[in-house]
Amino acid sequence: MKKLCAFTISLLFLKFSLILCCWSEPSCFWRIKNSDDNDGDLQRECHFYLGAADTPVEDNFYSSLLKFRIAASEYEFLLVMFFAIDEINRNPYLLPNITLMFSFIGGNCQDLLRVMDQAYTQINGHMNFVNYFCYLDDSCAIGLTGPSWKTSLKLAMHSSMPLVFFGPFNPNLRDHDRLPHVHQVAPKDTHLSHGMVSLMFHFRWTWIGMVISDDDQGIQFLSDLREESQRHGICLAFVNMIPENMQIYMTRATIYDQQIMTSSAKVVIIYGEMNSTLEVSFRRWEELGARRIWITTSQWDVITNKKDFTLNLFHGTITFAHHRVEIPKLNKFMQTMNTAKYPVDISHTILEWNYFNCSISKNSIRMHHITFNNTLEWTSLHNYDMAMSDEGYSLYNAVYAVAHTYHEYIFQQVESQKKAKPKRYFTACQQVSSLMKTRVFMNPVGELVNMKHRENQCTEYDIFIIWNFPQGLGLKVKIGSYLPCFPQRQKLHISDDLEWAKGGTSPQVPSSVCSVACTAGFRKIYQKETADCCFDCVQCPENEISNETDMEQCVRCPDDKYANIEQTHCLSRAVSFLAYEDPLGMALGCMALSFSAITILVLVTFVKHNDTPIVKANNRILSYILLISLVFCFLCSLLFIGPPDQVTCILQQTTFGVFFTVSVSTVLAKTITVVMAFKLTTPGRRMRGMMMTGAPKLVIPICTLIQLVLCGIWLVTSPPFIDRDIQSEHGKIVILCNKGSVIAFHVVLGYLGSLALGSFTLAFLARNLPDTFNEAKFLTFSMLVFCSVWITFLPVYHSTRGRVMVVVEVFSILASSAGLLMCIFVPKCYVILIRPDSNIIKKHKGKVLN
Repeated sequence: MKKLCAFTISLLFLKFSLILCCWSEPSCFWRIKNSDDNDGDLQRECHFYLGAADTPVEDNFYSSLLKFRIAASEYEFLLVMFFAIDEINRNPYLLPNITLMFSFIGGNCQDLLRVMDQAYTQINGHMNFVNYFCYLDDSCAIGLTGPSWKTSLKLAMHSSMPLVFFGPFNPNLRDHDRLPHVHQVAPKDTHLSHGMVSLMFHFRWTWIGMVISDDDQGIQFLSDLREESQRHGICLAFVNMIPENMQIYMTRATIYDQQIMTSSAKVVIIYGEMNSTLEVSFRRWEELGARRIWITTSQWDVITNKKDFTLNLFHGTITFAHHRVEIPKLNKFMQTMNTAKYPVDISHTILEWNYFNCSISKNSIRMHHITFNNTLEWTSLHNYDMAMSDEGYSLYNAVYAVAHTYHEYIFQQVESQKKAKPKRYFTACQQVSSLMKTRVFMNPVGELVNMKHRENQCTEYDIFIIWNFPQGLGLKVKIGSYLPCFPQRQKLHISDDLEWAKGGTSPQVPSSVCSVACTAGFRKIYQKETADCCFDCVQCPENEISNETDMEQCVRCPDDKYANIEQTHCLSRAVSFLAYEDPLGMALGCMALSFSAITILVLVTFVKHNDTPIVKANNRILSYILLISLVFCFLCSLLFIGPPDQVTCILQQTTFGVFFTVSVSTVLAKTITVVMAFKLTTPGRRMRGMMMTGAPKLVIPICTLIQLVLCGIWLVTSPPFIDRDIQSEHGKIVILCNKGSVIAFHVVLGYLGSLALGSFTLAFLARNLPDTFNEAKFLTFSMLVFCSVWITFLPVYHSTRGRVMVVVEVFSILASSAGLLMCIFVPKCYVILIRPDSNIIKKHKGKVLN
């Protein structure tokens, strides 16, 4: 039941893929690989020898040549040869009156060398050039060999005839000094590494594996890809260099397997030849269940025969193939092929690597039980398209290159009229090889083929993805292209028709990274002794942002802005200060006004009862001065509330310092007065004279003058100024007054403290002097409160910032002023207003001081 459900889901998905393909360009093909691979004993190399004859060949010519079984992988090449030869022979403008023919030899190099002479003789026997200018000795056959460069190289070393290699471009065959007669028709993959890196950069695959053949070509490709990867921030998780020797490979195979299976890289690049130890490695990894995205060249356009199946769309093989124009006449040729002339009933494995257009008819669903006698009998009943491989297309161009070379060779012979003295075979081949190097022609599908500059061509690539399905069924879809000669941003094009192919936007696109990308608000910290793609993400420091992914450094916000909670954007700061609109500012302002009003009421009470003993006994003039100074002390706190400016910043500290100096010096004068009053009972006139002249009252102007000098020095050297605090409150700029000189501020505060300490000391000593109206105790408590407030103020003030600092200073001003008011005058007001019976002299003999 499970198998039936899985099969049903598979069919539904395949049907969806068909609909998807019909909407896009015809670059999506079903492919079938037979379950049984019966070609293990078949020959794997294709070698063709082309020649020209002045008479048409017999219909059974190719049937006599192809008497052996042909591998399915070679069947495409044979069809291409039939098609190209037939197309050229029908062209009246290319080799007119000449029949182009070929001989086919498969197998390894030893078999090839053994039958090469026989094949050449067979072709050369038909090679009497037309009319009067060509002779048997003038002829030179041209070999087409591939797709393996190793076999072709061995052949080239044992033969002097011109050879055209139709496999992938290989630098081992471009030694013109050693192999002047070898030509390559495939363009060089100069920009292949650039295209692969661009694709990985598009899908954000920054952690990739690399598997190459341990040869010069593989090492060069690794060097190019490593350089390009570093430029785009892509790292290599591992590099496996597979040795060519099978025995050496088998000793290391377990290491390579473990590297692939345990690596976190989900994308692996494979570069090298098929039919090698590299292919053995690939097959092993497929059997081990290594689910990776394989990025490789069109040589690795393979289908596995695994029975497991998954609907994950992005696990498969991505191949880069040279862009080529489809040959529409090929389909018609295959359906109308003259089977009497071209032997097509040559293999029961024709469907091994065929590609079928997505518009397969409903009658062709039963793909597993196809039986036919003629290999084209089934295909003629369906809408059939053959997608030519890179090697097949190169073979097609190679045949035309040979045809154009023969055409030019014959034309030169006609022009020179060299018919009297035939050339030797070697000389003719030299001339043919020289002509081959300079051939430039337009093939029938409109592509310019330049045999001279195949190494430096700006080759375009088509990008395909191959999905494997159960029982050897595969789907090949074109997902984009790479155009190396276009501007940088236009080089890579990924099809928009496929939603999953939009880089980084679809959840179906897998991730291949060493570390997850650092999102906005974080920055990268690289790990020690690891690749650049491996890092940790840490949050940006305070007031710094990162608005992009994978930022290495956070950007600090300007002073007038602040970072949002996510630390991805800078927001404008709001201006803040201790305003009357704020609850705290309003409370402090009301307290200042209330205490000022209370102080004024106390002053009015004292003035109204100025003749009472309790007012007269404590020097009412000093009491009036103290009350007036306290009013200004309360009111000076209002300078700290509201928007600050330069004037208020200067007045805040100077008025605070001067008025508090007046208050504290007045308390000191009152304390001195109390002490001196009790000294009058001692005989002598000196103390009485000082009391009568008002010497204690001189303390106030002297102490105030000293404070004014200190404040003047402060304002001259480093006056207070408007400052902005961006640290204390998040998202706000606090406008406040900077003290300017911290030392000057503490000197002023210290001077006040010294006066208060002196007053406290004298008052404490005089607290027990006998007198009913002795206020020494009240002065002691007031100075104790004053000193306690300002001693507590210092640590609290320096531990706060912004508006809180201003609040602490205002509160200290109000608290210390209120302490003086309450401790000194509340008891007296109580006696005056509540206990007037206690405010009389007859019951007491205390001294009354005016």
